[in-house]
Amino acid sequence: MNRFHLSTAIVARTTAAVLVSLALVGPGHAEDAMLPLTLTYQTETGPATGRYHRLDRNETWSAAETALIVCDVWDYHHCLNAVRRLEEFAPRLDQVIKKARAQGVTIIHSPSDCMAAYEDHPARRRAVAVPEAASLPAEIDAWCSRIPSEEKATYPIDQSDGGEDDDPQEHQAWAAKLKAMGRNPGTPWKQQSDLITIDAERDYISDRGEEVWSILEQRGIKNVILTGVHTNMCVLGRPFGLRQMARNGKHVVLMRDMTDTMYNPARWPYVSHFTGTDLIVAHVERHVCPTITSDQFLGGQPFRSKNDRRRHLVIVMAEDEYETNRTLPEFAIRHLGHDFRVSFVHGSETERNEIPGLDVLDEADVALFSIRRRVLKPAAMDAVRRFVAAGKPVMGIRTASHAFSLRQKAPPEGYQDWPEFDAEVFGGNYHGHHGNSLKATGSLNPDQRQHAIATGISQPTFPLGGSLYQTSPLAQGTTVIATGAIEGQPAEPIAWTFQRSDGGRSFYSSLGHKADFDEPHSATLLVNGLYWVAGLPPRDDISLATRRRQLEQRWSLLPVPSSWEAATAGALDDYDGVGWYRCVVRVPQRWMHNGGLLLAIPDGGDHLAAWLNGHPLANVDQSAASGQMFVIEPAMIHANDANLLAVRVADRGGRGGLEKPPVLRSGDQQMELAGQWEFRIGDDPAWSNIPLPAKFGGSTDIYFEP
Repeated sequence: MNRFHLSTAIVARTTAAVLVSLALVGPGHAEDAMLPLTLTYQTETGPATGRYHRLDRNETWSAAETALIVCDVWDYHHCLNAVRRLEEFAPRLDQVIKKARAQGVTIIHSPSDCMAAYEDHPARRRAVAVPEAASLPAEIDAWCSRIPSEEKATYPIDQSDGGEDDDPQEHQAWAAKLKAMGRNPGTPWKQQSDLITIDAERDYISDRGEEVWSILEQRGIKNVILTGVHTNMCVLGRPFGLRQMARNGKHVVLMRDMTDTMYNPARWPYVSHFTGTDLIVAHVERHVCPTITSDQFLGGQPFRSKNDRRRHLVIVMAEDEYETNRTLPEFAIRHLGHDFRVSFVHGSETERNEIPGLDVLDEADVALFSIRRRVLKPAAMDAVRRFVAAGKPVMGIRTASHAFSLRQKAPPEGYQDWPEFDAEVFGGNYHGHHGNSLKATGSLNPDQRQHAIATGISQPTFPLGGSLYQTSPLAQGTTVIATGAIEGQPAEPIAWTFQRSDGGRSFYSSLGHKADFDEPHSATLLVNGLYWVAGLPPRDDISLATRRRQLEQRWSLLPVPSSWEAATAGALDDYDGVGWYRCVVRVPQRWMHNGGLLLAIPDGGDHLAAWLNGHPLANVDQSAASGQMFVIEPAMIHANDANLLAVRVADRGGRGGLEKPPVLRSGDQQMELAGQWEFRIGDDPAWSNIPLPAKFGGSTDIYFEP
């Protein structure tokens, strides 16, 4: 550096340091302000259950020890719908920032890749002037694709297409407009959106992990609030994002209503964009950090897009007979994600008569109950009674007919029952069931074939999975939609509607055995019943895809090593053809000292091909003894970052797949790629790559690092 540049840098840093000092004592800086917050988090109902209670806890944070980071709220984006969604909530985000700033919260604006636009901005100079922290966490300057708490999680959406959800014609026109503006249609952002106010006297601007960390350390920041876009990519993964803050000891939260995802509803799990965001928020609450909402700063209600017209459905599960704590969440993600915002409430694994989180019913539009013989504490039972008394729609399945009844026993002290729940809410009359070994058959009521709930049920009869409930006679005000029968016994209602005395509508079905969710007509009856009770038109596109069909339609998780026949429970036993595998690998910079890498794939007799980041790999050794060896050239590799590895397996006869784990080698270093990979059958050369870097499009559950 020459003398002129050195002197200029010293002056700039000195000036910025003065600005930092002024900011610490600037006008209106409420050093002693306290922030009462409600943190929402999810905790597993029991070890390795895969089910979660969604709970709240109240905390009070010191504003002086809190920072709010605004992540990638860019002026433009390659996805027009993403721009529209951001511009809808950005004015409220600006209000949050102003309120937080006035209370003494440190504001850090982090529009990645845009620092050139702020080279002379006081907030940027202020960030540059902060001395580097004495101790920087390892790799704080790097993208973070996963933290240990996510390792056993199943990532909830497929974002490998980049999440682009524009109408194709609109997208083409938008790209042309960006190009005419002199912007790169792929990366058009140049600065933060003008909808967000930057306080030149107080705020900081930085997209660098070490700078942001140093700001936090200098100001004694213990608590961090992340806002901005996009949750599943930048908000989670940036060097200043949720994962880095969580794993390095900051008390971090996501402001869940001031964010958005990059998710395309045309990709798995084929739900609305807003449900995709909910799924990512749930992943964050379970595996990364709690969340809060903007109303905790501004009052009123949390932000909700005007285009989010989903009904809020609460599904309450507390029964041990039929595994509905598993089948109902699967059912919801398969069928309900377009039109419902679903909250799941599970019974306690340790206290039979506790159902944590029932107060979410106060926010719900619709409730679905699958409960068996539980009694509740008064506050919990009051939540159920309030919901019903408000005339809101109620659906019950199977054991909900005896949800709050203890077989004529009195409840323990401090608990309440509701033995009339069946009669009062469903118009039902459950009084036992026929033997479990007696196979029952369901059929539509001939008088109700035109009812909305009967939509899509084409066969006259269909098998029932569980024992036939005895429910006759029903109350006045019920309409029987379907009945069940066993040989030699009178038919019994298995699905009906009921107009309650409080004015609300109910739907009940004694379906709910785990086999019923896999029987297309039973599943259709349940979906249509829920749509009817919610006041929505029936669905006409319900189908339960077979496992084979799912593997053709989308990427699914598959363990490696395994054969695809064994790993798919026989779904591919008779399949001879092509399967594709993909995973994401992080290659350390130190491995690059040896030049390129070798990929060794033990040979199972199949024809193999491989790609890294879309580049075909040369196969240099196909000997039977060592398996197949592929060379990865240095130019193909993103060192110290995420790389997409794809393997094509062509199977003809015998078992197919990766029955031994592939291994990456660099000199005497190696990484065995044993674990979860994504897999699908069929053959499309486009599957060798994805349209964006692996760190954005790859999911946490297929991520490997040394």
